[in-house]
Amino acid sequence: MDTCETPVSDSLRANEDYIRSQLDKCDDIVIRPMRLGDSRKVDCLVVYIEVAVSNMMLEDSVIGKLINHFWEIPPSQMKEFLEYNSLGISDVSELPTMEAAMSAMLAGNAIFFMDGFNQAIKISSKGYPNMGVTQADREKVLRGSKEGFSDSVKTNSALIRKRLRDTRLKIVEVYSGVRSNTLMHLLYVEDLASEELLETIKNRLASFEIDGVMDSGIVQQLSEEVWYSPFPQFQTTERPDRASAELLNGRIVLICDNSPTALILPTTFHNFMQASEDRYQHFELVSFLRCLRYAAMLAATLLPGLYLAVTRFHTQVLPTNLLLSFAEARQGVPFSSIVELIFLELSFELIREAGVRIPGELGNAIGLVGGLIIGQAAVEANLVSPIVVMMVALTALGSLAIPNEEFSAPFRLLKYVFIFLGGFLGIFGILLGIYGVINHLAGLKSFQIPYLMPFVGRNLDKRQGDGILRWPLRFMNRRPIFANENQRIRLKGR
Repeated sequence: MDTCETPVSDSLRANEDYIRSQLDKCDDIVIRPMRLGDSRKVDCLVVYIEVAVSNMMLEDSVIGKLINHFWEIPPSQMKEFLEYNSLGISDVSELPTMEAAMSAMLAGNAIFFMDGFNQAIKISSKGYPNMGVTQADREKVLRGSKEGFSDSVKTNSALIRKRLRDTRLKIVEVYSGVRSNTLMHLLYVEDLASEELLETIKNRLASFEIDGVMDSGIVQQLSEEVWYSPFPQFQTTERPDRASAELLNGRIVLICDNSPTALILPTTFHNFMQASEDRYQHFELVSFLRCLRYAAMLAATLLPGLYLAVTRFHTQVLPTNLLLSFAEARQGVPFSSIVELIFLELSFELIREAGVRIPGELGNAIGLVGGLIIGQAAVEANLVSPIVVMMVALTALGSLAIPNEEFSAPFRLLKYVFIFLGGFLGIFGILLGIYGVINHLAGLKSFQIPYLMPFVGRNLDKRQGDGILRWPLRFMNRRPIFANENQRIRLKGR
């Protein structure tokens, strides 16, 4: 016990004075004194947050069962009853310090004190209000579970436990935030996950101190090793089935209270290009779709820059008829092709952002109608050419085809870099930009795992058949590099 912590006193008056001094002007917290026992001679105290704890006198609530039982037993038996939890109530534990009691109460539990007993009793209840289990909005699939994570960390852990009913699935509680005291769960499969990786993650989480953690995104930004990289080094998911599948690959999942987004680590470039339903569909279709996603990623990044490079510097690579068509489409446009392209790209980003911020289904309608109206109006006003509208539309579709929205963000930013490189340096600028991006990605690591795995480090990753092309499931019998070496085999024929 830390010497600066206050132990729970066997004097109820001393405990109550401490609690009232700490909770002064906290009108949402109930401090309820009562006298229990069959002769009503034992002073007791219950402390709880009003909206987080069920009615104390309800027979089906844990705190209600405890208090109702105390009405009937003599005072001499009450201390023994608490020490041995004679009702056998689950999630009832003794807390030796007032700091631990306050922390448990602020987490949504009821805390029970009794005169003459020098321990606080934590009794779980319904907890804070939350949205419950909903559908995953950002990771829609045609096949697979429709369940998504909620805002409750314990509910999210239970959704994963429902899918992995194995005692080797371990859940470690970690608290972060000096003032928010946010509960986080580290989930891993004991014999699959690396102990060294687990310790590295715990040390990384303990390496910073912040007032409050409101979402897993804060933890993600503060824990990334290369903080200036636009490429995410933690994979995110809102789907319990996706998180469960990655746990079986030897990876570790971090769930933060009040956040419906789980973090999966370590991660690689290729992990972001995989969809949840890739495991459930036939290998021919999955291979085709993965090739399509990689082509979409290249289009989202390079297409506007390549258009500028070809039309401004390398017109000889285009057929004459196509070149004349481009020139005719640009007749009357008062701006240069670079300004024209940037204007339309920024307009689309503005429509996209507005569509996200407008509530409900109206946001989708605004995005679609706004894009059509602005594009058509700009063409008719001779502000832009039709070919540029088509380029911007293909670029937008390419970014939307990337399965992970967070992973599409760096390509949306790099698109502008390639517009300037292609517009001012031509193909040489495009190649220079590609070299710079690949060089940056090759130097990235996520918890010592190369970011470009499995395209690099073939000698490290013995897995086969889960790259851009996916092999039939019956031949994918090895786990990826994340798992312990002695647990790489995951599928055995009979």
